[in-house]
Amino acid sequence: MVKAPLVTLNNGLTCPQLGLGTWLSAPGEVQRAVKHAIDIGYRHFDCAMLYGNEKEIGEGIREKIADGTVKREELFIVTKLWNTFHEREKVVPTCKKSLENFGLDYLDLYLIHWPVAEKIHGELDIHLPFKGAVGIDYDYVDTWKGMEGCVQQGIAKSIGLSNFNSKQVERVLQNATIKPVMNQIEVTPNLNQRKLIKFCMDRDVKITAYSPFGSPARPWAKPGDPVLKLDDPKLVNIGKKYEKTACQVILRYLIQLGVIPIPKSSNPGRIEQNIDVFDFKLSDEDMKIVDSFNCNGRAVHAEELKGLPHYPFEGVEF
Repeated sequence: MVKAPLVTLNNGLTCPQLGLGTWLSAPGEVQRAVKHAIDIGYRHFDCAMLYGNEKEIGEGIREKIADGTVKREELFIVTKLWNTFHEREKVVPTCKKSLENFGLDYLDLYLIHWPVAEKIHGELDIHLPFKGAVGIDYDYVDTWKGMEGCVQQGIAKSIGLSNFNSKQVERVLQNATIKPVMNQIEVTPNLNQRKLIKFCMDRDVKITAYSPFGSPARPWAKPGDPVLKLDDPKLVNIGKKYEKTACQVILRYLIQLGVIPIPKSSNPGRIEQNIDVFDFKLSDEDMKIVDSFNCNGRAVHAEELKGLPHYPFEGVEF
């Protein structure tokens, strides 16, 4: 059994330095993945109301608590507030709805999924979540006040951000009574985000890295988009040196950048491989080789949100 080391957050609580991502994991499949992950040592699970699988994840978690494999307090459960619930008065009830889905009493971390607020527009498609997005000009600082209510009511131990740029993070920090502990962003060799990572860490905000392998299964991929090739000889050769796979090299690279990767998989073998990254260290030279992939190659650019208030990826350096 491999357990990820713990990272201390700015409120003194701890978070495992690697977790299991759950986006596009189908119900049934995700329950098996979560139970297997707990059996082999995972304690950090990254979820979202948007993903439509909180109920199944909760069932898997509760089953492993009931059989004595793990205690609730050993787990770090994360979920996210979707864009259609940004109004301050909606935040606590939406958090409670996620808890009801999970069948749990509290979250370890609750995140604002995006800084952009939207109106509900028909049935939400988890595969194309921004399709037909209708934005509203709602200030995420007011949303943050609702997030603070989740901590004050004891339903979330920590709160944080996701997909926020440096200016947006700074604005939340300036207006926060309870500081965000985390900013969850896309970090891959193609988009290593060193500037935003440093900016957040200088302010004692940790970084979770989603889509560490460049989200190859994303449904909106277009020809010509940057692709992170997992069979790239540079990655494969580094892996051979340490008797690791290219994916393990990437995860180790992210860990050495100081971030918390959350690779998604439902494949038992890959779930095992992805956490087996704490018994080796990349040399400075190898870190530079992986750095050379950086090309601002964003996979999750939420193009449908462009032009809406608070879209995070335009008009700012990082």
